[in-house]
Amino acid sequence: MRHGSVRKSRVAVNEQDLEALVAFVDRHPRLAVLTGAGISTASGIPDYRDDRGDWKRPPPMQHQVFMASHAARQRYWARALVGFRALQEARPNAAHGALARLEALGKVSGVITQNVDGLHQQAGSRRVIDLHGRADQVRCMGCGARRMRHDLHAELADRNPRWQEVGARAGPDGDADLEADFSGFRVPGCTRCGDGIYKPDVVFFGDSVPRATVEDAFALLGESDALLVVGSSLMVFSGFRFARAAAKEGRPIACLNLGRTRADDLYALKVAAPAEALVSLCEALDADPGPTVSRRPA
Repeated sequence: MRHGSVRKSRVAVNEQDLEALVAFVDRHPRLAVLTGAGISTASGIPDYRDDRGDWKRPPPMQHQVFMASHAARQRYWARALVGFRALQEARPNAAHGALARLEALGKVSGVITQNVDGLHQQAGSRRVIDLHGRADQVRCMGCGARRMRHDLHAELADRNPRWQEVGARAGPDGDADLEADFSGFRVPGCTRCGDGIYKPDVVFFGDSVPRATVEDAFALLGESDALLVVGSSLMVFSGFRFARAAAKEGRPIACLNLGRTRADDLYALKVAAPAEALVSLCEALDADPGPTVSRRPA
């Protein structure tokens, strides 16, 4: 785990809740973990929903709108040129680091994340399924060519120099709260096929998670004793389906989240605390010395 890159923090968690979480992990030693935007807010990445599960801001870009409208793509990429800085500058926080540590301890079998920020990997988690893709790459929707997003953003900045001076509040997943006349914003076509549409290599609303990714996530769930949901309201079906499947298969579910979730009636345990409470869980489990090992004198 890259300890030097993880932002340290300590969040108090009710002692009774912590004991319940420790007991849950002790009973189910191989956890599949499903994470959402709430685990990355401490890294400076805004989330989409409030503690009631309602939208905090207008819903994000729809796949069909992005593909059908040049004006929608101009608006998207202009806002991204401003807002994506928050994703580029984000670093793993203590909750990401705690999950990586729990994996190293053998408590976590893998992470299914609905986030596109790559912070689990940066923190040192080894088995991560990016359910909704990765925001640091773009893909041509015509020929399939991939390109690093920072490279495309450099070209966007070169073609639209005045937009580098624009400031706006960052939104989730590299968006920005910005309204302007976007009609003059120049969006390049694919450098390989010439006119293909570049789209972030992520699943937009209205699009489908690739079948292979869903199968990988269900395979991870099937190998695990239980499911731990961290920082997600599960209002989107692509994440909720795993809680529903776990409940149907009789796998216990615990949740660490502030506010209402779509699966509240499915949990064996719910702890109302921010994701950083994982640090206390990790420390409590790591403090257990395990079985005594006899050593022969040197």
